[in-house]
Amino acid sequence: MQPEQIDRALVDFDVLAGWMDAEGLPGGGPFEDVRPLAGGTQNTLIRFRRAGRDYVLRRGPSHLRARTNDVLRREARVLAALDGTDVPAPRLIAACPDESVMGGAVFYLMTPVEGFNPTVTLPEPHAGDASVRHEMGLNAARALSALGAVDHEAAGLRDFGRPAGFLERQVSRWLSELDSYSKLDGYPGPDIPGVDGVARWLEERRPVRWRPGILHGDYHLANLMYSFDGPEVAAIVDWEMCTIGDPLLDLGWLLATWPDPSDDSASLAGPLGEAGGLPSADELVSAYAERPDAVAGRDLTSITWYAVLACFKLGIVLEGTNARAHAEKAPRETGDLLHSITLGLFRRAQQFIDS
Repeated sequence: MQPEQIDRALVDFDVLAGWMDAEGLPGGGPFEDVRPLAGGTQNTLIRFRRAGRDYVLRRGPSHLRARTNDVLRREARVLAALDGTDVPAPRLIAACPDESVMGGAVFYLMTPVEGFNPTVTLPEPHAGDASVRHEMGLNAARALSALGAVDHEAAGLRDFGRPAGFLERQVSRWLSELDSYSKLDGYPGPDIPGVDGVARWLEERRPVRWRPGILHGDYHLANLMYSFDGPEVAAIVDWEMCTIGDPLLDLGWLLATWPDPSDDSASLAGPLGEAGGLPSADELVSAYAERPDAVAGRDLTSITWYAVLACFKLGIVLEGTNARAHAEKAPRETGDLLHSITLGLFRRAQQFIDS
């Protein structure tokens, strides 16, 4: 694909060339092998080569949302902070926080990831070898523990979030979010059995000991890229929910969304979930705990609480689309699908509680 085939409202390559040259990025000359990449969000990803180096440009969609530019600035800052760590993530090459350069959009350049997402496709040897798939699951937890081991203050993220009171405000924050959906015309209110009971359980059993760190905020298989030739995690992607909080919530999120052959969560995880052979929840927690600097000061005996909180929070987030669908601001079929996932998450929360 040629640069001129990309909508100039998204990427003006003349502007990009001038900015890259001003930033002192090596080389110059034409853009080659330009192609859009599929992503897990509405943000735009464009891969290209210039002067023998490969880049991925990330910016918001053509119609920018209210907070898109701020989110992109935060993503770029986190990726820069992770440079020099062993966290598998794209590396920031350069960022443009100035909205005036590219028609109102913040953007940044990062290193490409050579890998695949297992909820979309499952190549060989992964598809044909259950032991490889089992190790893929364990490596999802190990990659997360590498993130949990990062000292966010030493990485320059002391002021990146509000860790004080992080756990204390979670339940009230998300109950308020759920209540806010009732302002949407046509939404009859949440029909989610167990919301109040789960909220009470969370408030009564909140951990008293935890250590702040970098929280990805949406850690599940769809946001992982794997190596083509083995079970290693090539990169954790989509950092737009990142903040400073309790990293064990990321591990709880992984457990809350982990494929279970006994329900429809396996099919929702795509080819990897359907192929099976994945480790159990207990094995994921054990793999995370292999790294002492990730668990120091953190109470893994409370991991059920974090898994229940993840079900609670994600279920309420997804219910927002159902509410917007009732208000004719989202497709009805999408609202129905996400509402069914919300119900499944609250059933899983109750299973965690009962166990």
